[in-house]
Amino acid sequence: MAPHSHGRHGTDPGRHGHEHQHERSGRPGFLARLRHRVGHALTPHSHETAEKVDAALESSARGMRALWVSLAVLGATAMAQAAIVLVSGSVALLGDTVHNVADALTAIPLGIAFVLGRRAATRRFTYGYGRAEDLAGLAIVATIGVSALFAAWAAIDRLLDPRAMEHVWVVALAALVGFAGNEWVARYRIRIGREIGSAALVADGLHARTDGFTSLAVLLSAAGAAAGWRLADPIVGLAITAAILLVLRAAAREVFRRVLDAVDPALVETVRAAARTVPGVWSVGEVRLRWIGHRLRAEVAIVVDGRMTVSEGHRVAVETEHALLHALPKLSAAHIHTDTVPSDEQPDPHQLLAHHAAA
Repeated sequence: MAPHSHGRHGTDPGRHGHEHQHERSGRPGFLARLRHRVGHALTPHSHETAEKVDAALESSARGMRALWVSLAVLGATAMAQAAIVLVSGSVALLGDTVHNVADALTAIPLGIAFVLGRRAATRRFTYGYGRAEDLAGLAIVATIGVSALFAAWAAIDRLLDPRAMEHVWVVALAALVGFAGNEWVARYRIRIGREIGSAALVADGLHARTDGFTSLAVLLSAAGAAAGWRLADPIVGLAITAAILLVLRAAAREVFRRVLDAVDPALVETVRAAARTVPGVWSVGEVRLRWIGHRLRAEVAIVVDGRMTVSEGHRVAVETEHALLHALPKLSAAHIHTDTVPSDEQPDPHQLLAHHAAA
C-alpha cells in the first residue's frame, strides 16, 4: 500500500500541487542507506517540538536584546542632538534628530511583535503570531516615510526663510556623535536580524545606517555655514530628505517581499538537495517555503517507491523533514507529501483532484 501524504501534523487538505520533477530514479543502494544510518548513529540529534520552541524563543530573546541595546544608544544620541538643536537652530540637525528619534521609537512595534511571536499557536491562529513581525516591519516603513516628510517640510521652510546657524562647531560635533551612534546601531541590528532571520530588524538596521550618513551630511551644512553660505543648511536638509527616501525604498522592498512570502531561491535549492540525500526518496517535486516571523516553514513533495508500506513511506517522510531541519537552521517545521510513480497497476490517484484545479 503506497502512502499519499505524511507530515508531522497530518495531511494538508489545501495543498494540491503535484508537479513532480523526476530528477533521479531507482531506490538508493544498500551503501547509501547504511551511510545515512551510521552518520546519525555517530552524531545523534533530536528535533522534538520542545527544542524547536526553545530555538524560536532564543531568537526572539536575541531580537529583544538588540532592540533594548539599540534603543538606549539611539536615545542617548537623539537627546544630545536635541539639546544642540535648541542652541544652534540648525534645521539640518533638526531633521537628523527627528529621524533618530523615529528610529528609536520603531523599537516599540518591533518589540511587541517579538513578544507576540513567543505565544503558542491557537485554534484561530494556527501558525502562531509570527506574522506580527511583518506588521511591525510595515510600521517601520511608515515611520521612515513620516520622518522624510518632516525633514522635507523643515528644509523648505528654511529655504523660504533663511536664518544663520549658530554654534557651528557644536553642530559639527553633534553630527559626528550622531554618525557614530547610528552606525554602531545599524551594524548591530543588521547582524542580529540576519542571524535570527528577522526582515523587520534588518530594515530597522538599514534605517539606522541611513541616519548615520545623514548625520555626516550635517557636517556639510556646518561647513557651509562656517563659510558664510546661508543656504547650506536647508539644501543639506533636502539632501537628507533624499537619503531618507532611498532607505525607505530599500526597507520597503525588504519588508514587502517578506509580506508577499518571497524567499531566496537558494533556500529552495537547499531543500531539494537535502531531500535528495534521504534514502528512499526517488525525486523531489514541488517545494514551497515561507517566512512566519523569523522562522521558516516548508511544504515539500517527494516521490517514493510505490511498493512501500504506509509505515515505510512515513519513515521516509520523517527522515526527509529531519534532513531539512539540519539543512535550514531557521526551519521550524516541514510538511512532507509523499507520492509514487504512476503505473499500469497503480494509476495516478491525483486524477481525483483534477476537477478542483484552478482554470
